[in-house]
Amino acid sequence: MSPYSRGGVEEALVEETLRLCRIASVTGDEAACAAYVEAELSRTPYRVERVGETVLASSPGADDRPLVLLVGHTDTVPPKPGDPAPSVEGDRVVGLGASDMKSGLAVMLELARRLDPHALPFRVGFVFYDKEEGPWAISGLGPTLESVGWLHHAVLAFCLEPSDNVVQVGCLGSLHARVTILGKAAHSARPWQGENAVHAAGRLLVALGERAPRDVLLHGHLYREVLSATLIGGGRTRNVIPDRCELNLNFRFAPGRSIEDAEEEVRGVVRAAVKGEHEIEFAERAPSGRVIGDNPHLSLFLAINGNPVHAKQAWTDVARLGQVGIDAVNLGPGESAQAHQARESTAIPLIVESYRQFERFLREGGPVRARQTLTS
Repeated sequence: MSPYSRGGVEEALVEETLRLCRIASVTGDEAACAAYVEAELSRTPYRVERVGETVLASSPGADDRPLVLLVGHTDTVPPKPGDPAPSVEGDRVVGLGASDMKSGLAVMLELARRLDPHALPFRVGFVFYDKEEGPWAISGLGPTLESVGWLHHAVLAFCLEPSDNVVQVGCLGSLHARVTILGKAAHSARPWQGENAVHAAGRLLVALGERAPRDVLLHGHLYREVLSATLIGGGRTRNVIPDRCELNLNFRFAPGRSIEDAEEEVRGVVRAAVKGEHEIEFAERAPSGRVIGDNPHLSLFLAINGNPVHAKQAWTDVARLGQVGIDAVNLGPGESAQAHQARESTAIPLIVESYRQFERFLREGGPVRARQTLTS
């Protein structure tokens, strides 16, 4: 018998993660998951509302208790060939989205079911949003933040992205650059009559391969800026010198650097390596997330639960929340190394501990203790 079949919150969290994993919700197809979440939240004491396929729940009424947000996306990446049906294997939940991030959604739902919103020192808001795994521009969190005013009163937001229950502060920004290197076509028997765009791209690839990560230390946390070629294509046919070659470059840049500065960094690298004619087109720009270091409510959470704190070496919607002035960190029960993997899974003890940590904080925290923690 599984140790998680004895009843109580542990079994509820496992069963909820499995139910959510069984609801297909690849980016752009989250309607069924949103409907399920809305139906479940409607059975709780929290006030429920919708913005498109985003579902929100919040403590009813209006008072001066500080507002804490728990934020999670309902979509997953597409399944891989051979992905198994959701199941429990030993002490792990296996299934598409188990780590990224339906175990986090399960924690959010179970907190909404079990915590009396009137008895807490906080007002609590839950945000289940769509299209996080797609481009920045289509995420459901953007229009939700634009249209739901009460979200902006939050003193702290937790994005339950997979982080192994490590508090991850800030996040890298990300942009993609399509670099087109132009040459001149010729017969491959007489290459000197042309200009080989693929060979010219080779000089850029060598420069990228020799480029070391740039370490950036912020508030004691190490971020690593990296520029990588992720796609390449060129040539028309096998016996023609290619007159163009296209590469996609992905630049991950540290908090504190603007998108404009990041773009100029990429331009400089390309100009230095490619001597001939070329074009650069930028797309899918996503800002970095600011690092919060003096939020009293985060300090209280850490004092209560003792989580380690690391830098977020990836992009998350901590950046989007920070853009509108909401202090936010990443903290979820999924395993970072399992996100987007074939046979994705996460450890059940991580899910249970995530629930316990949020439960302790939301029951025991509050503005008085937060002020005491900040000044101690």
